[in-house]
Amino acid sequence: MTICAAIQMASSPYVAGNLIEAEKLIVEAVKAGAKLIALPENFAFMGVNEFDKVEIREQDGSGVIQSFMAEIAKKHAVWLIGGTIPLVADDDRKVRAACLIYNDQGERVARYDKVHLFDVSVPDTGEEYKESDSIENGAEPLVIDTPFGRLGIAVCYDLRFPEFFRKMQKAGAEIVVVPSAFTAETGAAHWEVLLRARAIENLSYIIAPNQGGFHLSGRKTFGHSMIVDPWGVVLDCYKTGGGFVCADIDKQRLDKVRVAFPVLEHRRVCCQ
Repeated sequence: MTICAAIQMASSPYVAGNLIEAEKLIVEAVKAGAKLIALPENFAFMGVNEFDKVEIREQDGSGVIQSFMAEIAKKHAVWLIGGTIPLVADDDRKVRAACLIYNDQGERVARYDKVHLFDVSVPDTGEEYKESDSIENGAEPLVIDTPFGRLGIAVCYDLRFPEFFRKMQKAGAEIVVVPSAFTAETGAAHWEVLLRARAIENLSYIIAPNQGGFHLSGRKTFGHSMIVDPWGVVLDCYKTGGGFVCADIDKQRLDKVRVAFPVLEHRRVCCQ
């Protein structure tokens, strides 16, 4: 078994302060025994408006935020899932919302660019979001080998697309990390039920670090970062503010559940 952790933050528009807070929480998770640590979406920067992130975007492979992740992963000998950070896009007016994965030597081993963009009006709140104005979407899911099992990444709004998770599962995913910044309203309605559903449907562990608190933009995020096992059991949950959750990733339990309850083998596609 391996202890994993999901970090919860209420990030601000100040990169330096966010990195200090992230390191503090990572150190606490390391002391709790975590070897795989995941940060939330936008952990290093949440601006006042959607276009602020374009101003602090980094070139792929260099920059303050990327150097921080590499150094922290190596210093504490942990695998680090870097939430999302803004990287240069093909369109100069936009960024890529990139989730970077570093191994315990501080080497970057993978990058996933958020595929599904949050262009919605939240019912009954007056809140409107249009991420596509400032973010250039990715195209493909990511599944990689790690010492903990086959690992996939889904970012925030990706959670609402079960076929996206099924594609990762068909690529062998056993663990899916879901860095997020769910709004308070949508989170209260859907966060836990979607996470548990994706775990149950795919008989996979779900590690879900979320933003949780008030932000200078006036936005409130839901928090409730959690880790869910392949049977849909919430192993740990942190409700609001800065903190983290920890739980064991038990590969033997996952294999046992998949053998005893072979729903993945029973799937029949009746229509497309």
